Amino acid sequence: MQFAYTIVYVADVAASLEFFEQAFGLQRRFLHESGVYGELETGGTTLSFARHDIARGNLGHEYRRASDGAPLGMEIGLSTPDVPSAYAQALQAGAQGLTPPATKPWGQVVAYVRCPDGTLVELCTPI
Repeated sequence: MQFAYTIVYVADVAASLEFFEQAFGLQRRFLHESGVYGELETGGTTLSFARHDIARGNLGHEYRRASDGAPLGMEIGLSTPDVPSAYAQALQAGAQGLTPPATKPWGQVVAYVRCPDGTLVELCTPI
């Protein structure tokens, strides 16, 4: 088994792609002409976005949206050598700051933001 991709279900795929481009400097790989699905360039694993109606169709039932209430109990982790700058850039692009950059006991610098679509993102230095 190999981890292949993550799909984040959102209201507006193009807006989420644009936010991730501005906030984190990731590049768009693909946006379907219908606007219901898109991907970002992230290396070996794909980070994708799909509209909520696609999720309901695939799952066959309702689910809890990331934008509803408190952050979901999962995160997307993005590694960078400069967490404070990445945190500031994400806030400037419209992220909600949850936890400012702090050095953990093991030496890693970590911060948390919440994207406009509700997705929880950890910004961290490589371990």
